[in-house]
Amino acid sequence: MPSTVWSGAISFGLVTIPIRVSAASQDHSIHFHQIHVEDGGRVRTRKVCELDGEVLDQRDIGKGYELSKDQTVPVTDAELDQMPLPTAKAIEIVAFVDRESIDPVRLGDSYYLSADGAVAAKPYVLLRKALERTSKAAVAKFAWHNRERLGLLSIRDDALVLHSMKWPDEVRSPAELAPPAVDLDEDEIDQALVLMESMTTDDISGYRDRYRDAMEELIEAKIEGKEPPKEAEGGEAKTGQIVDLMAALNASVKQAKESRGEESGDATVHEMRPARKASTKKAPAKKPAGKKASGRKPKSA
Repeated sequence: MPSTVWSGAISFGLVTIPIRVSAASQDHSIHFHQIHVEDGGRVRTRKVCELDGEVLDQRDIGKGYELSKDQTVPVTDAELDQMPLPTAKAIEIVAFVDRESIDPVRLGDSYYLSADGAVAAKPYVLLRKALERTSKAAVAKFAWHNRERLGLLSIRDDALVLHSMKWPDEVRSPAELAPPAVDLDEDEIDQALVLMESMTTDDISGYRDRYRDAMEELIEAKIEGKEPPKEAEGGEAKTGQIVDLMAALNASVKQAKESRGEESGDATVHEMRPARKASTKKAPAKKPAGKKASGRKPKSA
């Protein structure tokens, strides 16, 4: 059972559902300490007061709002806890929206919500069933880490999931990042769709973090005093400008099919119109005048 990181209640109209919150994911990344390269000693981060140079413990450190360069307003945790927020210990559902209408860019970390006690089981299941029978998700507000946040409640299997969300003004517009207008051939778009279809799958559970695997091999080799593994030939990604986009798409479709064990066949959908080579075949003998090649009448001049 994962550890509880927050506890409170879901407020659903006049219905209250006591819940416990736990992380929905876990970090498997390999983490490093900072060391002094010369002797391997640990390098630690110390928090030092810039006025008296004293090294401080976490219990000696508080929060302060910078009013100006020379003036800071101190704010205590007790003052923050006493702020009159209705969402202080509740996840308050404020609206329901179509799940597909939520921009994925606004979604952050995800957390599992579990019913806190037998009394919470029935309203918990009630909310889950209601979400199951629609394509909607619940927009909620909650206070966490001394700030009010926006969240999205959805379901995963038999559990309620809370996704933290960015406020609308926290999401930057991508308009200035869009590339300039370009001319695309319909053949190129069609072949891109063929490539997408050839790469479509219903199961992505088999993908692994190859960087972490390589990192573990490196560390194991260092522990055993062996030479670190060498990079495989051809492992370096090729960069550069694509000269023929359609040719790259065709090659990608062929590669995708071969990687899935399919017969690649003719990967092209539209003819590339290669340069014609001089024909080595002899021209067919002319048919006698008046003899027709088919049942149709010859066209008049």
